[in-house]
Amino acid sequence: MTAGLDARALTAPLAALTAPAWVVGGGLRDALLGRPVADLDVVTTGDPEAEARALGRAHGASRFQLSRDFGAWRLTGGDLPCQVDIMPVLGDGLDDDLSRRDFTVNALALPVSGDGGVIDRHDGLRDLERRRMALVSPTALADDPVRVLRLARIADQLGFAVDPAAASAARAAAARIADAPGERVMEEFARIVTAPDPGRAVRALDAVGGLGGLVPQLDDCRGVDQSEYHHLDVLGHTLEVLDNVVAIEGDPSDVFRGDADAVAASLAEPLADGLTRGQALRITALLHDMAKAETRGVMDGGRVTFIGHDRMGADMADAWLRGMRVSNRLREFVVRGVRHHLALGFMVHRQPLTLVQYDRYLRRVAPDPVEAIVLSVADRLATDGPRTTPIQITRHLALARDMLAAHVRIACMEPIRPPLDGAELAAVLDRRPGPWLADLLLATREEQLMGRVHDVATAEAFARRWVATAP
Repeated sequence: MTAGLDARALTAPLAALTAPAWVVGGGLRDALLGRPVADLDVVTTGDPEAEARALGRAHGASRFQLSRDFGAWRLTGGDLPCQVDIMPVLGDGLDDDLSRRDFTVNALALPVSGDGGVIDRHDGLRDLERRRMALVSPTALADDPVRVLRLARIADQLGFAVDPAAASAARAAAARIADAPGERVMEEFARIVTAPDPGRAVRALDAVGGLGGLVPQLDDCRGVDQSEYHHLDVLGHTLEVLDNVVAIEGDPSDVFRGDADAVAASLAEPLADGLTRGQALRITALLHDMAKAETRGVMDGGRVTFIGHDRMGADMADAWLRGMRVSNRLREFVVRGVRHHLALGFMVHRQPLTLVQYDRYLRRVAPDPVEAIVLSVADRLATDGPRTTPIQITRHLALARDMLAAHVRIACMEPIRPPLDGAELAAVLDRRPGPWLADLLLATREEQLMGRVHDVATAEAFARRWVATAP
């Protein structure tokens, strides 16, 4: 495994370090596998701040402290080939440091000095050869349950099998994921949902018990059967919705045709916490039915229902995301998506719709109309039960395309300003301003969309009619 490693290429950029130091962790692992190295972890017996200063000066790189508790420093930019993190050797020396690591393939070290080859105290090189994820210590996951997520992520990323002992330890530790700091959990979870194939990565997490530990409500959905319009249980359906969101994100044209560029642009837009709108929508897809186990009911005649799962699910998602310590913007985006994921489907049987009806839906799901439409499509495509007919899916997709087209059309008209503002309307009608003005302005907007209000005279005439008939 070490035969193909260009140790000099890996360590040469670190020559400015003065104290004994070793390359460790994922960067060394990836180099041994012949994979691109995005970042390097370096441990040193010297002062990490002084070593970071020397390395930064040699390469014109920026540096900043990552952790006061652990004394870690990060360097980026300049002519460094990749990001470099420098931290102190933990414990009583390098061997003690390596024994505290999570997986054997991460417990390897390469001296920066170039003296000797790869240091392997835990058979990590053998596990790289076998393409296997094994634990350095039987208690590695119990000591830090967040490593359960890392186990699944790295196994999926590398295409490695999980050692049976590691899988068993992961299932035992998974229930304690909720006890870990939310920020750390979310950091690992975000890496899973932003993987090239997040559905596969989430399934890898589920295979070691981590999905239920991360979101217990999803584990509750396992085996929960649905109506005859569904072909999978709730958990299986949820994972298929995630797959569909990712497929649409990759190529919106198959569903949205001429307006695909508008979908692609919206999903690629940065949202919050380092995630794009499309990546955040993957989280929404995973949480959108999280209340179904709690709300499942059976009507006379045997029809299965989940009444109110959208509203309860929004509350559950809100609480879960607060526990993960995400930003308000990301939390509100996901919660809105869960709350409104049924709305478009309810409109399928009301067609044909007017532009005003399209506008009402778009305002209801604002400021995320594209994402709401995409989630609705992904949800509908994941229902293929014995009572589902092709025409039902066809009609839903047609409505989604029409709704997106209406969004594009109305967006081109925005801002839609009334010919008379609120103060002017109150003066014209000789009424005191109050909540009624908001209703009148909204009704005026809809008349403008229909082309019936277009100037001061038509706005005043409509306002007088509206006041005369308003309750």
